[in-house]
This record gives sequence, structure tokens and C-alpha cells, in this order.
Amino acid sequence: MASLKQQPPQIRWENRTQRPLLALAVVFAVAYAVPIVAPDAPQGLQDACRLAEKVVWGAFAADYLVRLVLTEHRLHFVRHHWLDLAAVVLPLLRPFQLLRVVSTLMLVGRRARMATQIRLTTYVSGAVVGLLIFGSLAVLSVEQKTGNIKTPGDAVWWSFTTMTTVGYGDHSPTTGLGRLIAVGLMLSGIALLGVVTANIAAWFMARFEQDDAEERRQTAAILELTDEVKALRAQVAALSGASSGASSGAPSGAKGTTAAAGAPSAPTPATLPSPSGPGPRT
Repeated sequence: MASLKQQPPQIRWENRTQRPLLALAVVFAVAYAVPIVAPDAPQGLQDACRLAEKVVWGAFAADYLVRLVLTEHRLHFVRHHWLDLAAVVLPLLRPFQLLRVVSTLMLVGRRARMATQIRLTTYVSGAVVGLLIFGSLAVLSVEQKTGNIKTPGDAVWWSFTTMTTVGYGDHSPTTGLGRLIAVGLMLSGIALLGVVTANIAAWFMARFEQDDAEERRQTAAILELTDEVKALRAQVAALSGASSGASSGAPSGAKGTTAAAGAPSAPTPATLPSPSGPGPRT
């Protein structure tokens, strides 16, 4: 809890709103798709979808404003987050309304980059699916009446072949906006493929480095154990030599003690009479 409180307010806000904004992006996708896939839907449903799009876009704009207020260096924030500002402002202008598809993906993707490395593959997969869906809807909205992409199935097939740069040519956009969408989809597909490849390579490299580190740790442990065994052998040999030397010196000492005990004692001198004693009889 202490570490969370020590984070700047902007980071705390971004961490808390990451999932709600992702859910709003899903709502936006549904609201954007319904009028395109079902052009004969009731007018009330289409109006509700348009309202949902505006509400979601307002949430994205409010999120940008809140982050701008919470940051300590606002000018630095604007300079380094100008893509977020463009993604919020440009689709509100009528000539750039088609960019709301790309803008939604960009806004969600830039927030998703704050996730941990472990979740990178999940977000990349989500970006691929999002591009596939939004690309299909966008090209269907501009090609449905004048081009040769008439159904959602054709649009999904075209988006899939375009993202993978296969391009069979059975379906292709004929309008200027459709071709612009195709260019963006191709570039996005190549970029995401590069990210996936780099992520897989990084995962393999991390696994190899982890295995090498474990192998080096085991080798060091074996060498340390070998040194300890050598030291123990040296101590055992030293103790064995000391005990054998002590046991070989013990019998000679005992024999000398026995000989000393068995040797005759020195004769004691005879007791002489005291000079003051009685003399010889006469």
C-alpha cells in the first residue's frame, strides 16, 4: 500500500482506469459495428449506438484532461502525448471521422503498453483481433455500396489477407478511403508481426539465460562442495597421523616405567651409634 501511495497521481489514475477504458473500447466496437453490419436495424437502435460512441469518446477525452491536470509538468505531458490529443480531437472533426477506428485502437494500445512484460503477448493478440475487426468494419462501411466488398464475411476475409500481406486479390477496395484503410492495415499487420516475433525471441533468450544461470549456479555449488570434501579429507588425514604417532610413543614410556619400578633400591647405610651413647665396657 505504501508503494502505491508513493506513486505520482497520474500513474495511479492510469493504473485504475486502464481496465475501464478497455471495457469502454469494447462498447465502442459494438456500437460502431451494429449500424454497419445491420444497416436495416431500427432507427432507435442506430441512435443508441451513435450515442454510445459519443459517450465513449467523451470518456476518452475526459481521461486525457484528467491526466493533464494530475501531471506536474503539463507542457512536457502535451509534448510527449500529442498522439493521444490527436486521437481524441481529430475524429470529432467531420473530415476525420473515419479515424475514430484507428484512434480507439491507438488510445487503448498506448494505455496497454503500461502493463507488465508478462502480459505483452495478450495485449498484442488483442491488438491483432481489434485491427482485424475494426479494419473489416471500416472497409465495409466505405465499400459496401460502391465496391466489391459487400458482406461482413468478405470484409473479414479481406482484412485477414491484407494484415498478413498475402493479398489474394479476390476482394479489394476501389475507393480512396478504402485503399487508405488497406495501407494502414498492411502497415499495422507488419508492425504487429514484428512485435510478436521480437517478443517470442525475447522469451526464448530469457529462458536460455535463466538456464545458463541455473547451470552456472549448480557448477559453482559442485565446485564448492568439492573443495569442502578436499578440506575434510585433509583434516581426517591430519587427525589420523596425530593419533598414530601418539599410539606408537605410548609403549616405550610404559616399559621405562616398569623397569624403574623393578630395579633394586639403593642400600641404606647402617645405623651408627650416637657419639654420646655409652661406650664399651671395661
